[in-house]
Amino acid sequence: MTISKQEPIARTEHGPRGQGADASSILSVLEWLAGDECHSIDEAGLLAGLGKRLRQIGLPVDRLTLHLMTLHPEILGRTLAWAPGEPIEVHDREHGMKMAYATSPLRKVMDSREPMIVDANDKMWPWQHIDVFEGRGLVQLMIAPLCNADGPVSAAVFGTRRPSGFTLSEIHVIERILPALRNTCEMRVMRQAELSLLDVYIGPMTAQRILAGRIRQGEIETMEAALLLCDLRGFTELSNRLPDEKVLELLNAYFDVVVPAITSQGGEVLKFMGDAVLAFFPNSDAATACEQALAATGEILEELSRFVLDGVRIDAAVALHYGRVSYGNIGSGRRLDFTVIGADVNLLSRIQTACGTLGKAILMSDAFRRHSGSESVVSTQLHHLKGFQDPVELFTTSNSRGKHRTLL
Repeated sequence: MTISKQEPIARTEHGPRGQGADASSILSVLEWLAGDECHSIDEAGLLAGLGKRLRQIGLPVDRLTLHLMTLHPEILGRTLAWAPGEPIEVHDREHGMKMAYATSPLRKVMDSREPMIVDANDKMWPWQHIDVFEGRGLVQLMIAPLCNADGPVSAAVFGTRRPSGFTLSEIHVIERILPALRNTCEMRVMRQAELSLLDVYIGPMTAQRILAGRIRQGEIETMEAALLLCDLRGFTELSNRLPDEKVLELLNAYFDVVVPAITSQGGEVLKFMGDAVLAFFPNSDAATACEQALAATGEILEELSRFVLDGVRIDAAVALHYGRVSYGNIGSGRRLDFTVIGADVNLLSRIQTACGTLGKAILMSDAFRRHSGSESVVSTQLHHLKGFQDPVELFTTSNSRGKHRTLL
């Protein structure tokens, strides 16, 4: 049955009222939720600490779960579950994933923002099939929405195995702590959303710079890093020939090959420039950074050699360089961007252009070649690059493909 806000549980009481927790016990839980100890622990620590304290003040909570919705392009939300004497369970729920609670009272509470109490034998609102409740002998759930100031609604669920369920006074105790629980969960959800969105849109290293307060225009730091620029070949022809929806699908599939290869080797994507990906490998050891960039390149080209999407094959060329770059804020006023600039970035761009001119899948500078220590590198001789007065010797790998594949 649904609990109205005006009459929290006027229609539901199982067993005798009981005395419940006294005011000092409730206050101790509230102080803990608002205190420094709770503030410093993660979501799992919060749930374990709360479950233990609810049992200590006499509440028959045999299962306590948090269903925290978030803002993330891949993860819809996170479910955490606690039971006495057991480790915390954590379940990340992906977008598009068929959730067991899609038509459950848990979903109804999130949508309506109204709490509910449901028994195990409730035919209208089944819930015992949900993974975190299944097979636990729970008799009753109290489901409460955790409504943030804005954004998606989360929920907390208190389950008991006691045959008579929760008493009226026990539910009042839970209602007393819900505002404090909502506040501490909202803080964690907002923090997680902040970190997730920064990581997704600008990368972890840049996200850390922003969170550290390095957000002013002109704040620049200089570093040495291996640089990688991967460009999709024949993209203009593809975009002119294919519908926009198919081009977008193709681009995303292409990025799904390139980005994981870079990040798995310790690199970070700086920019998506149309169909090109600019990344850097900031390892303090130059040889390791270049080895990581070369390994990522090999993985990208190997994966793309097998790539086919609805009969369309794609190819890419990768430019590699090791040098000094300036990394930081550029822009105007309140519209800023993190980027890398410098002569070495310009050289990387010109090397990428030379990939097309020379028909090479991989081209690297002499600086990258020396640091990488690769034995399968051959010279392509000296080349005049736009913007550079002296000719530049470029190298490729002896086992790289010579000409690019023809797009089907």
